[in-house]
Parts: sequence; C-alpha cells; structure tokens
Amino acid sequence: MEYLSTDKILIIDLAASKVEEEEVDESLVSSKIGGAGITKHLFEKHQDGGDPVVIGTGLLTGTTYPASATSVMTTKSPVTGKICHCPIIFKVGVEIKYAGYDYIVVKGAANAPVYLWIHDGVADIMDASNIWGKDVWESTDYLREFAGDDLLQTMLIGKAGENQLDHAQVCYNHWNSPDRFGIGKIFGSKNLKGFAFRGMGLIDAADPESFLGRSLEILKDIKSNSFMSKKGVGELGAAVGDNDLSAWLDPIVHRHSADYFTPYATITGLFMDEDPGLVEETKVAEPGVLVTDVSALSSCKKLGLSAEEAGRLLKACAKFGIDPLAVTRLSGKNSLEELQNAFEGLSGTLELPGNAVFSPWAPVKPIFNDFGLSGDSGELTAWWERRQAVALVFGIQPLFILMSPEITEENLLEMANIGTELEIDAETLNDVISYVSEAS
Repeated sequence: MEYLSTDKILIIDLAASKVEEEEVDESLVSSKIGGAGITKHLFEKHQDGGDPVVIGTGLLTGTTYPASATSVMTTKSPVTGKICHCPIIFKVGVEIKYAGYDYIVVKGAANAPVYLWIHDGVADIMDASNIWGKDVWESTDYLREFAGDDLLQTMLIGKAGENQLDHAQVCYNHWNSPDRFGIGKIFGSKNLKGFAFRGMGLIDAADPESFLGRSLEILKDIKSNSFMSKKGVGELGAAVGDNDLSAWLDPIVHRHSADYFTPYATITGLFMDEDPGLVEETKVAEPGVLVTDVSALSSCKKLGLSAEEAGRLLKACAKFGIDPLAVTRLSGKNSLEELQNAFEGLSGTLELPGNAVFSPWAPVKPIFNDFGLSGDSGELTAWWERRQAVALVFGIQPLFILMSPEITEENLLEMANIGTELEIDAETLNDVISYVSEAS
C-alpha cells in the first residue's frame, strides 16, 4: 500500500532461520484497517507454525495525528490462553514503522538464542549468545553500543523470560511495558531475546497538506481541554482514584516526558540515586527509572513501600523483565527485599477485565473527562474495550485515548481516508473492533 505505510510485512521463521517479505495488500487494509486488526489476521494465518508473535503498526502510527505513538504485539497469552493485544509504547512504537515494516510475524523457535535486528528495511537474525543471561538494561546497553547508536529502540526479555516464568514481560528499552500477558515467556520459549529497531523511513500521505492541516485542527481542539495543564503518572493516579499518589511520589520525581506527538506527558522519571531536582545531565550510571504503570505504583503504595522503595522495585522488575503488578499482588510479600526475592517463584493469576484481550495497564476508567458515561460497570468496561481497540487499530497512545474526547472514531476514519485515499467506513470499523475485541 502506497500511503501511511512501508508496504512491507516481514515473516521470520526462527526454526528455519528464514526471512521473507510480503506486500501490504490494499484489500487487507480496506477490510482490517491496521494495527490489531491486521496483527490478529496474521496471527490466525500463520498459526500452522505454532503460536506466532505478530508485531504491527497502527494505520496512523508515526504520523501527525495527535498521539499516533503506538504499535501493538498480538499473540496467545500464556496467562489467559487467549489471543491478546499488548501496546508498544515509548519511542519503540513509531521506530518499528520507521525501520521499514508495518507488520512482523515471528514463527517457530530458534535452535540457539537469537535477536532480530530490524533497520532501514533490512531484517537480520542475529546471534544473541552475548546477551542471553544478561538483564534488560545490560542487553539494551550492549546492543546500542554494538550498533553505535544510542537512539536504537529495543523490545527485550530479561531472565524472567529466559526462564519462561508465567509473568515475564517483554520490556521496551530499559523499562517495564504494558505486558500483563506473560508474552516474555513466549519469547523465551522461542529462544528469542527480542528486537532491536532503527530506521530513518518516511511516511507519505495521499494528501499531505490536508492531512497536516486537519491534524493541527484536532490538536488545537485537544489543547483547549483543561487536562492539558496536568502531567505525569501522579496526576493520572488522582484521576482514577489514588488521590495521594502525587504527594507520595513528589520527593523523587525528576521529570515528565511524553510518547511521540502525544500532548500529555504519560511518563514520569523517578530518581532514587541522584538529586531529583538535577537539571544538568547526571554522572550517576543508573540514577532512576521511567514509570508509566499507575496500577503498579498504587499497589506498591498500598503495601506500605516508600516512593523510593517503589522506584527500586520497579527498576529491579524492569531489569529482570517481570510484571511489577503481578509481583506486588501475587507474591504475598510487602518489603522491598522480600518482593525482589519473590521473582523466581511467582505464581498465580491476575484478574483481567472484560474479554481479557487488552492490557489493564491502561486503567479501566475515563481519565480527566467523564465521556458522558453513567458509571454502570458493564457500560464502563464495554466503553474501555472499544477505546482500547480503536487505539490499537489506528496506533493511538492507549492512555491518551482515555483522556481525550476530541479523539473520535469519526475523525480517525476521516484522517485514515485522507491519508490513504481508501474509503473505510464506520461499518467496517465496527466489524474490526468486534474482531479484535472477541475472546478467542
């Protein structure tokens, strides 16, 4: 497909050590739109090689549409046994498309540890023996040094994934991810340490002038909303019911940052080993941690941990590659040392909302705006699942879509059609939302 696309699907068979490419057919986009709509289709198409892992970019990912920052990972969760969709956030989501591919299918298992190096339209299966056994931070640093590029983006497992623990996460760069599904366990079973992405690709729109102009109009509407004066995970916590989270975090908050072209700073940097008020670059090697997981932070606070202890626990979880919410809720421990020692033996399941196909890393509530909801729990869950489905089809930041009523299905379809010259209608979108949301 010519527009809003790299026009490439990458298919990697780890067992055969084989890499192939296919074109993105316009008929597939017309029927499944993008993101989770197409990743689920590709998952079902390639199941003959065992449960694949499919990575995909949203139709608008990496464009000028506000908050178009996200890609998605689709596979069968070891935690639920269902097909699930995990958001790919930070700068990783857009780098996948810039690296030259809309969709990546990974089948089979390698005979020895490997990682996938995706760069400027080229895909290589690489020996991972030098990083297998290393934690997520060490592995990311090694790959960036190896490539000579600090902007390289990674999706990696740590020792939790290598040891195929149930709540192993795929981490993004150095940080914990929205993976509540144990996808890190699948990576470990495939001998797949993960992915490294880098690219300088460009994304064309069919009518670039109209696309940019309409994007800026929507952004202007968003910026008129009162929540634009807020920032960070503390404010997010207050919006979903943890009113004391900001005050608890404040002593170690260093800065707030945002995903690509996202108007709200959903990421908070915590410094435990350096002055949080530091303006110049720190000389400390590992001063802190970046956090997006409001539920995990609130759970740490409920256990009686200090904010500094919570930051240290989240940092340890990120290095080990394990879901911090599972650690705090399932370990039965409440001290920092005991929680860290519980990683290897962690067992049990977290209850996931609705059909359990979307990650409750994005709170099952509207944020900052009520969206006209009545408060009925069934209505709330159905609304949340629909908003998450829409986010992961078009590539919108999954937290931001819960904040901004200005992001509508109507203007997403409008922008998709301006960008592609296809005629995707509301009925097609409804069909895709139902398809990606069903438990299967």
